[in-house]
Amino acid sequence: MSDLPIRNETNELRLLFEVSQALEGPSALADHLETALELMARYTGMMRGALWLVGPGDSDIALEASYGLKHSEKRRARYKMGEGVTGKVIATGSPMVVPNVSKEPLFLNRTGARDLQKEEIAFICVPITLGGETVGALSADRLFADSVCLEEDMRLLQVLSSLIARAVRSRREVKAMHAAVVEENRRLQKLVNGSFYLGDMVGESASFQPVLRELVQVTASNATVLIRGESGTGKELIAGIIHANSERAGRPFIKVNCAAMPDGLVESELFGHERGAFTGAVGVRKGRFEMAHGGTLFLDEVGDMTPLAQSKLLRALQEKEFERVGGTETLRVDVRLIAATSRPLEAMLTEGAFRQDLYYRLNVFPLTIPPLRERRDDIMPLAVHFMHKLGAKNKRAVESISPRAGAMLMDYDWPGNIRELENVIERAVILCGSSGVIGPECLPLWVQETQPSSVSTLDEALAVLEERLIRNALESTRGNMAKAAEHLGITERVMGLRMRKYNFDFRLFRKGEEKTGAKV
Repeated sequence: MSDLPIRNETNELRLLFEVSQALEGPSALADHLETALELMARYTGMMRGALWLVGPGDSDIALEASYGLKHSEKRRARYKMGEGVTGKVIATGSPMVVPNVSKEPLFLNRTGARDLQKEEIAFICVPITLGGETVGALSADRLFADSVCLEEDMRLLQVLSSLIARAVRSRREVKAMHAAVVEENRRLQKLVNGSFYLGDMVGESASFQPVLRELVQVTASNATVLIRGESGTGKELIAGIIHANSERAGRPFIKVNCAAMPDGLVESELFGHERGAFTGAVGVRKGRFEMAHGGTLFLDEVGDMTPLAQSKLLRALQEKEFERVGGTETLRVDVRLIAATSRPLEAMLTEGAFRQDLYYRLNVFPLTIPPLRERRDDIMPLAVHFMHKLGAKNKRAVESISPRAGAMLMDYDWPGNIRELENVIERAVILCGSSGVIGPECLPLWVQETQPSSVSTLDEALAVLEERLIRNALESTRGNMAKAAEHLGITERVMGLRMRKYNFDFRLFRKGEEKTGAKV
């Protein structure tokens, strides 16, 4: 014992400082922990040290780092929860001091590193805890020592275990962040490869890309989604895409128009009724919640719900159970909820027109869909999509949209959003006749009026459309010429020439000022 390092406060402080420095190093956590155990042995004279962490299944305990163990001994180092001294410390969260391991039946010597017949060895094991949860243990061997020395060892190991716990927490956070990035990349890769179902959704504009990224992320969860956006922006379509790409795909997708639910039928619509519950209830009827069991319930225009309907819905969301009208049996269902509204819910909260507690229940993952006037790069792709879809529906052989008609579509502000565009294109498909080309005369007057009457030749119409496309590209990229050129599929040189032609100054797009009238 005389050749062991002298235990004093200075040495312990130096040990704690060096361990904390080692745990913050740039290398892998396992290397940090090995270094920490080596420092512990150097400063305290301990023969062996080991750090154990609970595995993913919360039942296996694996050796994460060690000092003084051979490779063959490390391979045998594994415990179950509650097994041996180490397993008991982790299971109970309480430290243990064994003055002589040869006299402790609970000590299993699983690694075989100790000769229990020849050596008198003391063993100290303390838990590693994170937020009240025991995630591992730190243990050390030393030659048989008095009880006072062992108590000091235990106290020191507990301080060291708190330092190690911080490193373990950091590793968990990094692993969680990495897993999240991997999952996002996997979902985005599915989208790129075409395995992410998009249905009829068309969205290539810069302003729509954040929506698409959030959409890809939320489909993998069971979180409640609140889709915000003006009427006609495609909120129901988005809800259907979330369901179709989730784990609930293939199970019921039940839609409820909240604006159309009268107070007297709210409970019956949402929760169903028993036979004889009221006049006209001639049989048992399942409600929308029950019909959506295992799948997704979509509440459209939830902002239009009456106060009574809001209270009934809130109770079901809070209790996660309900009874049919006229029934006594309590039903529980597994339903993912997606809600949508075009109403300003925050203003309605202030006015008392929408319940605050219901708002917070619904607004778990808000997804805001921009209006079509902010997605001008999507207008023509959407128009062409509807042209083909509605041409087939109406048995019309429609092949294209004329440049002048396209310029009119691009210039119109679309207060009715995508729904209005679809209606306009369906009307145009019917009116275009045998030519197979949608011209200005096929569009409603209010859309035609967005273009000056002086635009009459093909060259003029193409110039108007080209100017609009370039302006939209510069707006969506905030004046970044390279990105705008890439988006339009032209070179930066051609982009520069077109900007000179139309007197565009990229600096004005960055400031949000008037886009024309300045020479480049």
